[in-house]
Amino acid sequence: MSATSASVTRHDWSLAEVKALFEQPFNDLLFQAQTVHRQHFDANRVQVSTLLSIKTGACPEDCKYCPQSGHYNTGLDKEKLMEVQKVLEAAAEAKAIGSTRFCMGAAWKHPSAKDMPYVLKMVEGVKALGLETCMTLGRLDQEQTQALAAAGLDYYNHNLDTSPEFYGNIITTRTYAERLQTLSYVRDAGMKICSGGILGMGESLDDRAGLLIQLANLPEHPESVPINMLVKVKGTPLAEEQDVDPFDFIRMLAVARIMMPKSHVRLSAGREQMNEQMQALAFFAGANSIFYGEKLLTTANPQADKDMQLFKRLGIKPEEREEHSDEVHQAAIEQALVEQRDSKLFYNAAV
Repeated sequence: MSATSASVTRHDWSLAEVKALFEQPFNDLLFQAQTVHRQHFDANRVQVSTLLSIKTGACPEDCKYCPQSGHYNTGLDKEKLMEVQKVLEAAAEAKAIGSTRFCMGAAWKHPSAKDMPYVLKMVEGVKALGLETCMTLGRLDQEQTQALAAAGLDYYNHNLDTSPEFYGNIITTRTYAERLQTLSYVRDAGMKICSGGILGMGESLDDRAGLLIQLANLPEHPESVPINMLVKVKGTPLAEEQDVDPFDFIRMLAVARIMMPKSHVRLSAGREQMNEQMQALAFFAGANSIFYGEKLLTTANPQADKDMQLFKRLGIKPEEREEHSDEVHQAAIEQALVEQRDSKLFYNAAV
C-alpha cells in the first residue's frame, strides 16, 4: 500500500489490512507514517495539553489498570470535586507554561446531577481564559452531553481502551456499547472526540489492530487519539504485566497515524518511562500531541521544562491557537517556565 493511498480518509479498514501495516519492516512503516503525517500537519509542531484531576479516587468502575478504582487498594488519597476557582487557577498556570488545551478528569462512572452545575462552570471559566476545553467524566447521557456543549466544551475524552474482544478481560462495570454510545452523543452534540487506548494490558496484536479499527471506522475519526502505555501501579491487577516493547509501541503510533491521517495522535500516559530517543521516534512516527506538566491524573509525567528542552533539541515548537510570532511565544513560555519551575501546582491538584 502506498503512502498516498493510505493518507485518504477511510472508515472501512479490515483486520487483514491493519495487520499488514503492523507487519511491515519498521523503516518502511515509519517512512509511510511520516509521509502521511506531512500531508496534513507541520511535522515540527506538537499540540500541548495539560491534564488536571478535578476529582480523584473512589471510582466505582473496575478498570484493571486504574489506581483510581475503588475496587483496588493502591494507597491513593481520595479527593472530592475541586472548587471551581482552584480549577481556573490551575488552568491559568497551564496556559502560562504553554498549554493550549486544558483537560479535566473526574473519577466517576458518570457525573451526578448535583455535580454538573460545577462542572459546567469549570468549562465556562477555562474557555474564558482562551484555552481549548476537554473533559473526561465517564458515561454521559444525551442531556448532559448537550449541557456540556452549550457551556463551550470543545473535546470530550472517552477511551475505548482496547478491542471489543479483549475488553471484558479489563473492565466489567461498563460495556463497550455504552462507551460507543457516549461517543455518539458527544458527536451529535457538536463536540470533538478524544478517544484512544492502552498498550501493555496483555492484549494481542489483533487486539491492538482491533482498537484502531474501532476508532478509524467511526463515522468521523476522533480529532484526538491518545495512545497510552500502561503505567503499572502496585495494587492494580495489571501491576505485574510485561513491559511493552518500545518498537511495538512506536508501530502502534505509526499505524494510528496512517489510519487516521487528520487526527492528532497523542503520546499520552507512560511517557515518563520513555527516554528522549524513544520520544523523538514517536514524533517521527506521527505523534503530534502530548500532555504537559508534572502530573497525568495520578501518575508522573515529564516536567514541562524537560519537554521544552527536548523540543528545542528536536526543533519542535508547540502548536499555537493565537496568531503571534514564534519568537514572542517561545520567549513567553521560557520566561513562564523559569517562574514556575519550583511550583507544586500539578502535584497539589491530584495527589
